[in-house]
Amino acid sequence: MPGTTPPPTSATRTRSWWGWGWADAHPDDAECAAMGALIPGTLAHPLPVPRVRDLDIGRPAVEPPAGLAYLVATGPQERAAHAMGKAYRDVARALRGRPGRIPDLVARPTEEREVADLLDWAGERQVAVVPYGGGSSVSGGVEYRGDAHRAVLSLDLTAMGRVLEVDAVGRAARIQAGTLGPSLEDQLRPHGLTLRHFPQSFEFSTLGGWLATRAGGHYATGRTHIDDFVQSLRVVTPAGTSASWRLPASGAGPSPDRLFLGSEGALGIITEAWVRLQERPTHKASASLAFTDFHAALEAVRAIAQSDLSPANCRLLDAGEAALSGASHDGSAVLVLGFESADGPVTARLGQAVDLARSHGGRRGGVDGVDGADTDAAVGAWRSAFLRMPYLRDGLARMGAVAETFETAATWDRIPGLIEAVRTEVGEAALKASGHPATVNCRLTHVYPDGAAPYFTVLAAGRPGDEVAFWDDLKAVASDVLHRHRATITHHHAVGRDHRPGYDRQRPDPFALALRAAKGALDPRGILNPGVLVD
Repeated sequence: MPGTTPPPTSATRTRSWWGWGWADAHPDDAECAAMGALIPGTLAHPLPVPRVRDLDIGRPAVEPPAGLAYLVATGPQERAAHAMGKAYRDVARALRGRPGRIPDLVARPTEEREVADLLDWAGERQVAVVPYGGGSSVSGGVEYRGDAHRAVLSLDLTAMGRVLEVDAVGRAARIQAGTLGPSLEDQLRPHGLTLRHFPQSFEFSTLGGWLATRAGGHYATGRTHIDDFVQSLRVVTPAGTSASWRLPASGAGPSPDRLFLGSEGALGIITEAWVRLQERPTHKASASLAFTDFHAALEAVRAIAQSDLSPANCRLLDAGEAALSGASHDGSAVLVLGFESADGPVTARLGQAVDLARSHGGRRGGVDGVDGADTDAAVGAWRSAFLRMPYLRDGLARMGAVAETFETAATWDRIPGLIEAVRTEVGEAALKASGHPATVNCRLTHVYPDGAAPYFTVLAAGRPGDEVAFWDDLKAVASDVLHRHRATITHHHAVGRDHRPGYDRQRPDPFALALRAAKGALDPRGILNPGVLVD
């Protein structure tokens, strides 16, 4: 069904240029102060909300190409909004008026030909091109660092936001890369289909961004990464356009799609993809269980992951994380379970998972959902906190606090020791650097039969005026722990520039050699997202 649905009109709300999400959803000064009071050593009053007019934004170093000038914006607001992602270090830099190098131009191509023309122009003039989707990167993936290029062009793909074709028989769709999560689902809804990929950044991220970063979705088992949904990709590179065949599977040599998945715009610009869809679920049920012993809870999660139950959600919160989200207030760890299906009731599978958790010491909470009878307060509290947390992080940043997360994955035999080492060593490093104790919480976000993805939250008083360096020091300690335990530098938040040192240590040397060769062949002038993945 070509050209099935036009993209919805843009929302009237204003995105925050410096922090997460919508500008009107951020905590006010009073809420910031109340949160800061809970962390010893923070500021007495919140830092002011930064303003674009207070930044030193000079004239663009280059003029936009004459034939493509209609696609290009050069105003301060547009340029500032495309200067960084939404990691803690980005927010902290903006609050201190130090956002880094601001792009000279922001281009919004509407079709693939314009992308190719912009790359040709940029290559001829040694202009760095940084791909930009929703701007939700938390690893330094959408900013330019350094001074090796004459100018910087932020290539915003969001004007390419259509579902172009739906194959209802094969349950797949051809979708432009700039399509934001809500628009993507809105355009699929009339067909009764869904991509079912819901990262926390869903509202503010694009299909192309998910593909370029190998993003993980909300669901804990089964198809957890965007990789699992891909049938084929179209990618524009300075060396030409790569268009893979749409296939259900293939054993024909190394996969061309795998080359570009996770490439973060360093090898080419993903312009569209065929992705696998599924019917929208109509049966849902969820429950929570409390554990007094976190290690017993880990064993319960492993048992569920190694069963054939495949819960949609299997999220374990340690006591600190459970308290932070409001899921528990008695020092218990909390396991949140959820099942869904388009085919039939899921209460039986939920019951089996609950029984497995109980056999490891879990205490039953309520049941929630279409197939359930009661309301589970812990599940509801966790859902609300999950969506609100990035805004609260920015509020804490205004109080001079470090409030940031990082995630990883490791095999089950390494998980207990890894979690303990991160809690201990990051906590000790924060205390030594600031003189104040830090809170280091952990939750499991994704689980597999052979391992899990621990996700850590760090709350600490920063060093006033030096919050970014303080966080970088803590991140370095955490990265060393991950490397020592052979845990990945990132499970689903991409490498970007912030994770580059850890990625360089993790990847095999022959693969790094091949990646550099691919970079040199596809981007011979070195203009595509310089500094990401390879030099």
